Amino acid sequence: MTIRVGIVEDHPAMMLGTIAIVNAQPDLRVVAAANSIRQVLALREFPDVVLLDLSLSDDSSPFANTQLLAAGGARVLAYTSGDRPELVRDAARAGAVGMIRKTEQTSAIVDAVRTAARGGVVAGADWAAALEGDRLLTDARLTPRESEVLALYASGATADHVAELLYLSRDTVTEHISNIRKKYLAVDRSAPTKVDLFRRAVEDGLVDSL
Repeated sequence: MTIRVGIVEDHPAMMLGTIAIVNAQPDLRVVAAANSIRQVLALREFPDVVLLDLSLSDDSSPFANTQLLAAGGARVLAYTSGDRPELVRDAARAGAVGMIRKTEQTSAIVDAVRTAARGGVVAGADWAAALEGDRLLTDARLTPRESEVLALYASGATADHVAELLYLSRDTVTEHISNIRKKYLAVDRSAPTKVDLFRRAVEDGLVDSL
């Protein structure tokens, strides 16, 4: 299955290089290459993944750009030099699924796109560092047991496996997960999916970034 990729970038040389990287892969295809998200939003064939430059010359907001692209069904990756972590945090709050530096190796950029398309989070050291510096992240006040459950579950364990590891019933584990989601929702850090729970666990230092 071909992954449809959008690139929002206003530096021509970087744009051409990224297009070449993506289109060189047999399973990836650039369907949008634009210097603003307006051109992407107008497409009939919407991208599965968008590499979004966070500092565009039109002074558009990374938060608003990410929200609009995500609402259209794209999984958004912050595509950045990494020198402004506050922009990364804005994109993360709006639903970005990770970050990749423009200076990364070709293989890392391609892997990031594939991971995002599969529903994963691209949470490298730069992403984690930007989120850890966010003073606006309100503590969800998880109990020690909830933190244990979240760390295991967000890292990929099934509810059954978490129950086995912690000597709990499966019903107790699912109840903990439900309570964890409610607590994050209460502090405006909603986590409706397992990917979102992974992101929250990274933000709160409960699991290591990938």
